Amino acid sequence: MVVGVLTMTLFLHENHSLKGKRSVLRSIKSRVANKFNVSVAECGDNDNWQRIVLGVAQVGNDCDHVDRSLRSVSEFIVGLGLADPGEESYELLSL
Repeated sequence: MVVGVLTMTLFLHENHSLKGKRSVLRSIKSRVANKFNVSVAECGDNDNWQRIVLGVAQVGNDCDHVDRSLRSVSEFIVGLGLADPGEESYELLSL
């Protein structure tokens, strides 16, 4: 079993409220959940209205498949254009 985790930072430079951040976050989470079979959650900077830290997790049998899927999720999120991309990191754990 392979567990893959993508941690991704996004920036909302023109946002000035938590309400606006939550709207963008809700949109990203629902679109990713509809397109990919992954779990998505905000995992940091909850009170910072100009920064989103997303955690995306996927479990599978093949390390390459999980890695490709998480990279596709990252490309999809950036392609939405709802927030400016920042740093991202990938972790793959074989259990």
